[in-house]
Amino acid sequence: MRLLKIAMLAATLLPLASHATLGGAPSTGTSSSPTMLRATPQSAAASNTGAASTTSTAAYSVRESRNANGVTIREYVLPSNVVFAVTWEGPIRPDMTALLGSYFPNYVSAGESRARGTGPLIESNGDFRIESAGRLGHFFGVAYLPRLMPANVRPGDLK
Repeated sequence: MRLLKIAMLAATLLPLASHATLGGAPSTGTSSSPTMLRATPQSAAASNTGAASTTSTAAYSVRESRNANGVTIREYVLPSNVVFAVTWEGPIRPDMTALLGSYFPNYVSAGESRARGTGPLIESNGDFRIESAGRLGHFFGVAYLPRLMPANVRPGDLK
């Protein structure tokens, strides 16, 4: 019985370790297998046709992983190894504490400032923006730091 409790605790906590923290370093991918995607800025993608030349000039990279609950998380990482945005999509919301890190209190205050169950959560202050929505079985959202976002990246580019 004791071993079962320890195994359940480990299974619960391990997926949390695989997520990036907004404003911190990207995940290590220990409990899930992240896929490295290359991001191409809109202007570079329009002017160049060769994939090799556009990926080398990208202002950021994208790491995609799927946790044990089937939630896909994308981390948008600057060349300085800082996560400036995260997106999620899956049957449940990811652990927002682990995902948002020190910005979690901003998320909590945004949720408290509006009536519960009245639609998507869209909140912004000067340093943090979150858009979260969904219904039972399909949740999605994006959180980003406008001050860290590369100049050629628009919020609509984060998918």
